[in-house]
Amino acid sequence: MKNKKVAVTGGLGFIGSHLVERLCQDNEVVIVDNETTGSIKNIKHLEFDKISLDLGDITEIDLVNSFEGCDYVFHHAAMASVPASVADPIKCNLINITGTLNVLLAARDCGVRKVVFASSAAVYGDNTNLPLSEKTLLKPVSPYALSKAVGEMYCQLFTDIYKLSTISLRYFNVFGPRQDPNSQYASVIPHFISSILNGERPVIFGDGEQSRDFIYVKHIVEANLRACQSNHTGAYNIATGKKTTINQLVPVINQTLGEDMDPIYDEPRPGDVKHSLADISKSELLNFKPSINFPDELSETVHWFVENQEFKE
Repeated sequence: MKNKKVAVTGGLGFIGSHLVERLCQDNEVVIVDNETTGSIKNIKHLEFDKISLDLGDITEIDLVNSFEGCDYVFHHAAMASVPASVADPIKCNLINITGTLNVLLAARDCGVRKVVFASSAAVYGDNTNLPLSEKTLLKPVSPYALSKAVGEMYCQLFTDIYKLSTISLRYFNVFGPRQDPNSQYASVIPHFISSILNGERPVIFGDGEQSRDFIYVKHIVEANLRACQSNHTGAYNIATGKKTTINQLVPVINQTLGEDMDPIYDEPRPGDVKHSLADISKSELLNFKPSINFPDELSETVHWFVENQEFKE
């Protein structure tokens, strides 16, 4: 994508900042962010001549002004925490549902060509019918998961009623540089890296044989670009279609750091899903089929944390 004007809500966050990093190379980028979980540190290394920053909440800011002249909107601003959503479902509803509705209305009114909505595999809940396909019944088990499902429905509604092209990307377990290990919704990967860097044994809840479909953040960026330039709408799994157990993570992290830290095994956490795996056949319609090298991607993530230990402060 080149010579476009795009908006990224949540553009100072973990995934959003990686998307901005890629987009600003050849496009004008407007970031909308309230700095609740995102940080200007995430884009400090970028040239700002093609980036403008609208600081504000998507429930309050004039999004029509932010999106004026934009070709595409990538909507990543959200309360992205299951525990926080359980503690305050009204706030989750306001940010994730009303906020998404505000984004869609502004995009419609500004003549945006397409909205890419960051959804989540959380919409599947504890469904054990693996691998999970887009035809799988949604079973949200938290306000966060429910809000993402409603966001998808609003996107489809705006496509059907207002002819605003939208697409929802259901991210599975995303990891990579700039992910906050202190975040309540961070992947287990930054938690493990942070623990070992601090000389602490990483904690594994359960026997460690639970598995996840981990996907590197750079593949998420690629999926966003392909999704916005495609003619497809609806919901798509964005994952690798491969499973990795929690036990497999620690040796790779130890090897990269030159450590030999044995994990501590604790009782399983209530509500934790034992296995998660995506059916990614539908995402091939977007010409998205990531070339996966999980050990190298994990090592690259570890090296970033080593070089940026001040980031966690």
